[in-house]
Amino acid sequence: MITRQDELHNAREMLKGWMLAEMAVMSGQDYTIGSRRLRRADLLDIAQRIKYWKAEVDRLEGRSRIRVQQVIPRDT
Repeated sequence: MITRQDELHNAREMLKGWMLAEMAVMSGQDYTIGSRRLRRADLLDIAQRIKYWKAEVDRLEGRSRIRVQQVIPRDT
């Protein structure tokens, strides 16, 4: 049985891996063969996955991205 702690650990590891992938791409994952320029990974895809895994870590840690503000109506 996978516990919440296992899920949190896995989510943190995935987030860490995607952040490392982003650093690798930023530091030069492009190369040229003849007149063709190739890139091994897509930064937009990596950024989306980082966003997903950050949200998963927050969810599993019990942090919510929803902020609630209290409003007090006043008579003027």
